[in-house]
Formats: sequence, structure tokens, C-alpha cells
Amino acid sequence: MKKLLLLVTLFIYSFSIELGNKVLEPEEAFQVKFIQNEDSLNIKLELGKDIYLYDDKLQINITKPKKIELLSNINLPKPVEYDGFIVHFDNLDLNIPYKLLKEKIDSNKYEIEFKFQGCSKAGLCYAPMSEKKVIFFDSIVEDELMTQNEVKIDEIVTTENISETDSIAQAFKDSSTLLVLATFFGFGLLLSFTPCVFPMIPILSSIIVKASQNETMSAKKGFFMSLVYVLAMSMAYTIAGVVAGVFGANLQASLQNPYVLTTFALIFVALAFSMFGYFELRLPTSLQNKINQTTDGKEQQGILGIAIMGFLSALIVGPCVAPPLAGALVYIGQTGDAILGGMALFFMSLGMGVPLLLIGLGAGKFMPKPGGWMESVTKIFGIIMLGVAIWLLDRVINPTITMYLWALLFLGTGIYLKIYTHIILKLISKVITILGVILFVGAVSGAINPLKPLDKFTSGVAMIQKDELKFTYIKNIVELEDALKKSSKPIILDFWASWCVSCKELDEITFKDSKVVEKLKNFTLLKVDVTQNSDDDKVLQKKFGVVGPPALIFWNKDKNEVKSAKIVGYKNPKEFLQIVDKNFPN
Repeated sequence: MKKLLLLVTLFIYSFSIELGNKVLEPEEAFQVKFIQNEDSLNIKLELGKDIYLYDDKLQINITKPKKIELLSNINLPKPVEYDGFIVHFDNLDLNIPYKLLKEKIDSNKYEIEFKFQGCSKAGLCYAPMSEKKVIFFDSIVEDELMTQNEVKIDEIVTTENISETDSIAQAFKDSSTLLVLATFFGFGLLLSFTPCVFPMIPILSSIIVKASQNETMSAKKGFFMSLVYVLAMSMAYTIAGVVAGVFGANLQASLQNPYVLTTFALIFVALAFSMFGYFELRLPTSLQNKINQTTDGKEQQGILGIAIMGFLSALIVGPCVAPPLAGALVYIGQTGDAILGGMALFFMSLGMGVPLLLIGLGAGKFMPKPGGWMESVTKIFGIIMLGVAIWLLDRVINPTITMYLWALLFLGTGIYLKIYTHIILKLISKVITILGVILFVGAVSGAINPLKPLDKFTSGVAMIQKDELKFTYIKNIVELEDALKKSSKPIILDFWASWCVSCKELDEITFKDSKVVEKLKNFTLLKVDVTQNSDDDKVLQKKFGVVGPPALIFWNKDKNEVKSAKIVGYKNPKEFLQIVDKNFPN
């Protein structure tokens, strides 16, 4: 385990060394100067090596005494196309005549704001930035400057009205390392109650139950097995997060394809049949012999298996994106600081693993001695493993087939439990059998949600309400821009994927809430399916700084992106409405 920790640390550190020569700090990548001449104001923006600017992110405005747009009246160098975007690679030298200011609004004092956003060719994007300058004119002779040749530049990087994700990324820069790590551990504790962690509970429990068949399980041993699982899980999250932050490649998303998920589902089916007693899973003989050369070879085999399962579970079973995770990835992407970002992700994962550690501790403490009862418990966990396999396949197969699989699992479980004569078990057996029948009827009727198997038999009113929110699917930036031009309402773009658990929560809970439905009637609703993680999907996600679904991007009626409304991860109806009402009060 120490060697594994050392390797991961060196792996992360190697990223930071490599990036140290490539990634520029924001103040190095973008150097802005305001120069006040006799008849005009010059804004000079010098770009660092391999840095470019997004053309559509450039803005020059008078912000005081009144907000007025200026960029359309200023000559810009001709942009070029790069990686699907319209960008500027050359330094900017923008001239704003004082005469133009006077034409827009007559005043003795102007506050000029310059907004921009850029990226590095290495694939790392910086947060939107803004710089401001205040210009004074003599109150007696309005068309002449004050005696100073140059007014002090008031440089402001906007931090207000930013999204939750961006505020978390900003906190990295403003807080001490210990505070960041403690905060992310707390974030992990909160995330431990999300559906991303739930599937790991039966996986770890089944490992402990399987191990206790042959030996007495103490609290110390149960906690140690859980700790190995959680540490491996944390390493997986950390490595995947650092890779995503540094290279912009979402490793977890890449693993959510039919081949990987089907393979992993088959592994759980094999685990289930092993628990049913049909065979025993073992490492290859050559690897067993090598491990057994140590004095604790048998224990090492168990630890290695638990670590592998923990590592794979984090990557494949629970790929959830939440604001803390997204904030850490934004920070890594902007600064290249893979050390602090990776440490934050590691501590967040440890927080997520606290319930798993408690399960290991409790199982070890209260687990009775091995006996005949263990055979029945092991088979029940085998049934749970089959449930996990179906849950994984739900992301890639037809939902109707998933309904039939759930129905068969419940019916089979109900029939199996009938062999027990205990009154409670007989009652449970009947309930499970009835649920299996209901699921089967639901599957025949065409229902696709196992939690609502009788959906097709509900009232027409409920069906109408369910279909009230209509999303228009787009595939690329061209289709998005076309949809934005045609809309006369505020716009929402929903980044969605079939393997995303939180996306389905938004669909089934938040977007079906009556108050949410009523609010969103006044919006143009767009959705992009990033399940396949195609080149078009990656371009769209990169453009809006989306590290993975779910993510919601908002625009107002004037087609300006409302960054403070950006939502990452699942929000319940109340939280969702709070964000929307704050940014779109009418």
C-alpha cells in the first residue's frame, strides 16, 4: 500500500513538473495596459506564448455613469478559426476615441471595462477576466484631459456574480492549503449521501461477508478492509480528476461506454455466481505463486483484490460530477497546480468514503462467528451483486429490457426466499414476489422506470404534466448558435448523458416538479447528449468549461451568458428554483 501511495504521488507530481514549463499564470498569460492619450484611450493586451483569445468573449463597455456597449464601434483585428472556435492569436491594440465616449453619453467621468477570456494551446482554459479604468475630464474644459498623462489603472478580476463552481475554484487561490483540504473533506461527507456512493455499499459489504466465511471478522480487520477499498477509490478519483484537469480528458466519462460497462457488469455476475457457490474466484496461478512468496501472501491476495475493486468502482460505478469536483478541475485546468488540486480531490474522496469505513468497522464488530448462517447471507449478497450488474447495464441497454431484468431478479429472489420457514422471511418473500409481478406487468405495458412500473396506468393528467417540459436536442456549436439566434426567451442548455445518475435525478425529480415546470415555461430548453463523448461533445464542454454532466448553462433574452446561474450536479426543485429566481426574477 505504501508503494502504491508513493507511485500515485509521483504520478501527480510528474504532471506538475511537466506543466510548470507550459502553463502560465493568468497575469503572465494576459498583460493589460490602459494608456490615456490626448484624444483617445488605448487598451493594449499582450498575450503569453501559445495563448489565444475567444472572439465572442471580447467586450468593451462603459459601465459608469451608464452601461453602454462600445466594441461594435471599435476596429478589431481579423480573427481566425482554431479548433472549432473563432479566436485571436495576436496582441490587441484597441483605440477608443474620447469623441466616441461623448457621443454615447456626455459626462466628466467614465468607467471603462474590458472583458476577455482565453486559453492555452495546451488545452487549458482560463476563467473570464475583466479590467477597469476610470477616466476623468476637467470640469471646466471638457474636451481636455486632466494634467496627469496617465490615470492609475484599476484592475479588477470579477468575482461577484459567478457560479458555485467558479467560486470554489477561486477559494483555492484565496485560502490556505489546510483550509482547502478540510473544506473538501467536508464536501466529500456531503457527497457520501448521493447515489454515486450508494452502489459501493453493497460491493464493500459483499467483500466483507465473503471474507468472513473462512475466518473470524474483527472490528480491526473489517475497518482495515474498508480502508484499503476507500484509499483505492480515492486514488482513482484523484488520478481521474488530475487527468481531466490537466488534459481536459474526462477519464471517467471515457469508461462509460457499452463495452466497459458490459464487461464490468459481467464481473459482478461472476461475483454473484461465486457467492452462490458455483465456483471460487482466484488470481492466476503465476500471480498467486509470486504473492505467496511473502510471509503474508494470502492476506496480500485479499488486499490486492479489494484495492482493485475499490479503484474500478470509483471509475465505473460512480462517475458523478458535483460543484466541488468541478471546482477542483477548473482550478487545476487554469493554474496547472495538480498537487493542490489532486490533494483536494483525494481528501474529498476520503470524506465520501467515511460511511464505507463505518460499515467495515460495524460489520467487523457485530459480525457473528462463521457458521451455517453465512451461506444464506452470502447468497443474498450474490443477489445484490446481480442488482448492481443490472444497474450498470441500465446505462447502455434498452430501458424496457432493464425492466424485464429487474422483474426477473425480484421474482427469482422471492422464489428463493420461500425455502425459509421463518414468518418474517416468508412475508418478505411474498412482498418481493409481488413487486416482481408488478415490474413484469410494467415492462409489458411499456414502462421504463423501475421506480414507477405502473406509469402507463396512471391518470392522463399525470401523463400530460410529465410531458410538459420539452427539450430540443442540439449536437454541436453551429446548432447551438442557430438556436440562440432564433430564441426570444431566456435559454437553458442541459448537458446530459445516459450513464449520468444525477442527470436522471434532474429529469425525474427536478424537471417534473410542478413549480419548476411552470417557471421553465418561459425558457427555451436545449439539451446536448454527451453520452458518446464525441469530438462535438468535447468542443461544447470545453467552450463552457463543463467537466462532465449534469451541467446547466443559462443565457438571458439578450443572448448574454449568465455565469452566476450555471448549475453543476444535481439540484433538488427548491435549490434549482432559488438559483433561477435569483438570476431571472421575472
